[in-house]
Amino acid sequence: MKEELITAIMQQMLPYLDNVQLKQLRQVMEQTLFHYEVICAEVKPKKDDSNDLIAMFIAAKRIEGCSEKTLKYYQTTIDAMVTSMEKNVRHILTEDLRIYLTDYQEKHQSSRVTIDNIRRILSSFFSWLEDEDYIIKSPVRRIHKVKTASSIKETYSDEDLEKMRDSCEELRDLAMIDMLASTGMRVGEMVLLNRDDIDFTERECKVFGKGDKERVVYFDSRAKLHLREYLDSRTDDVPALFVTLRAPHQRLQIGGIEYRLRQMGKRLNIPKVHPHKFRRTLATMAIDKGMPIEQLQRLLGHQRIDTTLQYAMVKQSNVKTAHRKYIG
Repeated sequence: MKEELITAIMQQMLPYLDNVQLKQLRQVMEQTLFHYEVICAEVKPKKDDSNDLIAMFIAAKRIEGCSEKTLKYYQTTIDAMVTSMEKNVRHILTEDLRIYLTDYQEKHQSSRVTIDNIRRILSSFFSWLEDEDYIIKSPVRRIHKVKTASSIKETYSDEDLEKMRDSCEELRDLAMIDMLASTGMRVGEMVLLNRDDIDFTERECKVFGKGDKERVVYFDSRAKLHLREYLDSRTDDVPALFVTLRAPHQRLQIGGIEYRLRQMGKRLNIPKVHPHKFRRTLATMAIDKGMPIEQLQRLLGHQRIDTTLQYAMVKQSNVKTAHRKYIG
């Protein structure tokens, strides 16, 4: 009870004292109350303002440029934690969060990556509360990054790509595969493209990545040829670059592309066929051929170079060749 009283007083004094003064205040209160017994009187509980604080945090992240998809992920993750805790976010302790993350992992059989993503989001939320003087110190500070096992992500072989191209019965599917394979763009970026966004002369187009950041991506001559053939075959006036096959033609969505590729993979017996694998394949190929990592970072639209390095998995065969050349 004494600790709760001290914490409540310090939170109220946050706007008026600096860190040194707050530390001194805590010492004085602890020494003063040491010889006293604190009894909790029945008082009307203060309104829980957790939802208000969460809403303000989401608004701050929106101003920073986070996408609506990211904001929804933040909101859902924080709401789940608060619902589980059943206490005001101002009073949540480090031990509360440790128990929550442990229980969450056991209940949902979640991977370490998922748990660390939750930890990272909660850290962002509580750090914001600390910066805005709603709490004294973030309870996530003492919860360290969850160690995750690094695994080599799969890429498409040249044979896989040719198999997929040869199996395409629709010009649209062939153009989609070539665009994903040669540009390395995200599938979410591709579905937003319009016909007018394509510069066939320069073989490039502008896409809007995460956080509505614009960048230029480039496609090869094969993609240019198949994209032209596809657009010339269309009779609709829909501005979208890729549309559904059946009338009334509408802009193709992410789910439609994922389903089409998944069915193709099953038919050709190619494992784990999905749009993002094209992006990883391009990154790996670029690194293998000597593309500077900084240029690849710009091409993929990554804010941090660490992210680019995770995509660029050096092929084991190249490691073997390099070993024989330089060492063996």
